[in-house]
Amino acid sequence: MTGLRNPALVAGGILSGAASLLHVACIIGGPAWYRFFGAGEGMATLAEQGSLTPTLITLGIATVLAIWAGYAFSGAGLLPRLPLLRTGLVVISAIYLLRGLVLIPALVINDGAVQPFVLWSSLIVLVYGLAYAFGTWTGWSSLAPRR
Repeated sequence: MTGLRNPALVAGGILSGAASLLHVACIIGGPAWYRFFGAGEGMATLAEQGSLTPTLITLGIATVLAIWAGYAFSGAGLLPRLPLLRTGLVVISAIYLLRGLVLIPALVINDGAVQPFVLWSSLIVLVYGLAYAFGTWTGWSSLAPRR
């Protein structure tokens, strides 16, 4: 293949893949990493106590993000076509965008003051959602099942 078929979906896949790896790094890094990345004191405390709960939750999130990266790369033509590709990309775009837009009610409810984690995570995820949505929109016809 010469050139990128869908640079926005490639970018979305890279972003989701990086987020997946970062979640795995939090498991390895332990309580300090959970605290640094804003997972909450409860998760960090559970990790300190040796509970499997933070590991299982974080591993679940990492797995979902890795699957989402696979869908982006499939949509970009870098991986074989995955089942329900269009539907998957639309749903992934919507989830990322809705999570990113949580920032708006958070700002309204809190009179413009939100926790740094809410601000930054919302802005970051909004970028992810825009990459997926733009890539899905621009590549819509090429994402159709082959007959």
